[in-house]
Amino acid sequence: KTVSIQLCVGLPPAHYGTLYRKFEQYFLDRGILDFQLDEETFSVHITEAECFPQAYAAAMPVFQKLRQMPKAVIVDIGGFTADYLQIKYGEVDLSVCDSLENGVILLYNKIRSRGNSELDLLLDESDVDAILAGRKTSYPAEAVRLVERLAQEFVNDLFSTLRERMLDLRYCTVVFVGGGAILLRRQIEASGKVGTPLFVTNINANAAGFEYLYRLETACR
Repeated sequence: KTVSIQLCVGLPPAHYGTLYRKFEQYFLDRGILDFQLDEETFSVHITEAECFPQAYAAAMPVFQKLRQMPKAVIVDIGGFTADYLQIKYGEVDLSVCDSLENGVILLYNKIRSRGNSELDLLLDESDVDAILAGRKTSYPAEAVRLVERLAQEFVNDLFSTLRERMLDLRYCTVVFVGGGAILLRRQIEASGKVGTPLFVTNINANAAGFEYLYRLETACR
């Protein structure tokens, strides 16, 4: 049996305005697609593809608050990039958005390098995650201090970059989404550079937001 599906996808805000139609078309006119999952065969036909801005979609859990604010900024900290997007009374402002090469992979790499050179320690991502989450580890206190210091520097550098782009986060609401933002919540709150931080803790918030926006859009047709 072939199942017809409506596919919801997303693009970083900086690329959304110019690429969303091409990205939607990329998934269409493919006919019936067969694939296997857990030794079971599936057949699907993509009848519709709708693209939405990432970060904006992830902020849907706090959308009712955002639509009452004259200005807010969404910051999506991922593995390779940190995306930011300004919204006004809930409406996307694509003139103020970009994708920065400030993902947490850079932080992991720096921590591993400094841990090896300064403390003769081999730290992997799970070790760093555990320390930043405040979980008990067997690492010495100086390793914990190193990780937390570099994480704070990473967050401060990101906010300095945003300030250079004329975004002063001290005087607006900032919605933090993405796995990196969840991981660095303590450092973000301790930075003193964010006026009103809001955190969306669902790691799948973008996907959930795509579905929400699609249902909202189709209900208005």
